[in-house]
Amino acid sequence: MPFLKIRDLDQLWYDQRGEGPDVLVISGTGSDMRRPPTALDSPLAGKFRVTTYDQRGLGRTDKPEDGYTMENYADDAAAVIEALGIGPCPVLGISFGGMVLQYLALRHPHLVSRMALFCTSPGGAGGASYPLHTLPVMGVEEKFRTMMRLSDSRVDDAWFERDVERVEMLRRRADKSEFADEPGHLRGIKGQVQARAGHDCWDGLPSIQIPALVAGGTHDLTATPEAMANMAGRLPNARMHLYNGGHMFFIQKPEAYDDLIAFFQEG
Repeated sequence: MPFLKIRDLDQLWYDQRGEGPDVLVISGTGSDMRRPPTALDSPLAGKFRVTTYDQRGLGRTDKPEDGYTMENYADDAAAVIEALGIGPCPVLGISFGGMVLQYLALRHPHLVSRMALFCTSPGGAGGASYPLHTLPVMGVEEKFRTMMRLSDSRVDDAWFERDVERVEMLRRRADKSEFADEPGHLRGIKGQVQARAGHDCWDGLPSIQIPALVAGGTHDLTATPEAMANMAGRLPNARMHLYNGGHMFFIQKPEAYDDLIAFFQEG
């Protein structure tokens, strides 16, 4: 089992797949690499050596009592790059991972050669992603349905019956109940969500000179197209591409990975 000892974490779980230039992927809210598909299963692994990891408080990584700040998540990512000797490299940040990537680019720009910000937001005056910390406590199925509706404005009751196989895959990926008894599980989940609530990189974005690709879905209710457009306009070297999809547009629209690969290969 591949673990790293970094900073205040005795065990941070990571994995790598593919061959070629290195790419780091920082995943989203509640992500657990035990629940595929992950970035390791994506088309990126056909062109690059992809590294991804469970962030602090999640999956098989340590779940400390404290330290759940956006700055710490970014410094963790920097420590992973340095420990594995893969920087500077292109970095893909998905949703919450895109928030972390903004802090990483501000705090450790020498480690990032190109940055792809998927379905995320700048915070502050540029607009925030949906405030997940305000959601009430829900059962597993109710939470799944709520999150699916927030991910795509086209989701209605009939959607859950139209593509049963796909819905079941998404339901299995979202269900972390079998891990609920692990020490610190709830603490880690809450810590990440609370850190997310304070995300605000708006004032710092103009100082990021790293080439950036901002991409999202036109039907995303979590990271809205408006917030992403604000972010792209604030970054000096950014381009933006919206796809006819929701929060998971890059799964719904395979051409999004084609565009991402082309962008990373430019560097």
